[in-house]
Amino acid sequence: MTRPGFYEAFRVWWQIGVLSFGGPAAQIALVHRMVVEERKWLSEQDYLNALSFCMLLPGPEAMQLVTYAGWRQHGVLGGLVAGLLFVLPGALVVLAFAGFYVTFGNTPSLEALFLGVKAAVLVIVFDALWRIARRSLTSRLHWWTAGLSFVALFFLGIPFPVIILAAGCLGFVTAQAGERTVIDRPHIPLSRTCATILVWLAIWMVPLALVEPVTGLPILTELGLFFSKLATVTFGGAYAVLAYMAQDAVQNHGWLSTTEMIDGLGLAETTPGPLILVTEFVGFLAAARAEGDVSLWAGVLGAGVTLWATFAPCFLWVFAGAPYIAWLTSKPRLRAALASISAAVVGVILNLSIWFAIHVLFETVTTERLAVLTLLRPELGSFNDAVLIFIALAMVLLLSLRRSVLLTLCACGGLSLVLASLSLV
Repeated sequence: MTRPGFYEAFRVWWQIGVLSFGGPAAQIALVHRMVVEERKWLSEQDYLNALSFCMLLPGPEAMQLVTYAGWRQHGVLGGLVAGLLFVLPGALVVLAFAGFYVTFGNTPSLEALFLGVKAAVLVIVFDALWRIARRSLTSRLHWWTAGLSFVALFFLGIPFPVIILAAGCLGFVTAQAGERTVIDRPHIPLSRTCATILVWLAIWMVPLALVEPVTGLPILTELGLFFSKLATVTFGGAYAVLAYMAQDAVQNHGWLSTTEMIDGLGLAETTPGPLILVTEFVGFLAAARAEGDVSLWAGVLGAGVTLWATFAPCFLWVFAGAPYIAWLTSKPRLRAALASISAAVVGVILNLSIWFAIHVLFETVTTERLAVLTLLRPELGSFNDAVLIFIALAMVLLLSLRRSVLLTLCACGGLSLVLASLSLV
């Protein structure tokens, strides 16, 4: 492994933040390509151990994985820079779009652009799924674990934390006796770990407690509490909690309509950064409309509070737990449990990939219950054959010509705009 200079690492974290399109599957693959394959900053085993650890944490796993990689290179400052640069580009895009959206509403041009981009994202996600499956599925048991995880999520609707816990227990009890890698427990005083936890709890909570007295906007406290609670239950990344968030934000709080929620999800899917940035869109609309008339300044504050409540906890989880990853994964049974969790993650990503594919290819999709099964039923008449054109273009650019993710997204989005202007889509 090599250790980069701080400026070199800064430049790479910025590139990852700008190019991190495609949701968690594509982002995890991008981090692997740039950090493990191209620069050798982490070993393959360190990367997989860190990924398994981050999948156990609440919050966006790709952002936490980048934060851990930055911490490994340059300590807490490196982790902060890596994590913030992963979030910042997408957060700025979502902020600009939310301001445009709350002022002007959606437009046909944006819809056309998103159609091409989402088709390209579909190819990126399946390519990432294949890459991760090749690394993680190293035994027949792992293949079975991945398959059962997919069935449990896609057809049975079993909560993600239950699947991860079951996979970890399966790996733990089926671990084979073998040579043990001896790694001493990190020589970190318990008081230091406790201090890290207390400092980051204060960083997380104190600004949220002060924001209403300073601004006089009660909606900001409401947003801070709601998304702080959300940040502690988002195990497995954004997809595991999106349904709950959408229902609560639309039905219980009335912050936005169902159509606006779907538009926000589409935006988050097609911008760089973690999918959980959709919370910023919700926070902006909720605060902007809280006093009756639309206030862009209140929307900006709402977006900021939402981002803080969503991502500050991520640094707490990583900085408190990162020093113990190597030691924990040196234990044969724990290592087997983490390997089993990595296999289950393949099934999780397959579930997300198919869910996304159905919603990209079909304009109308309903959810039905059949006994214990949950089934997605696309309306066949709503199949959008134009998406196949963009998928084909993305496959040629990304898989055959090995062009960049950014070029692929721009090409597909641009073609979609052109065809829309000619009334061909």
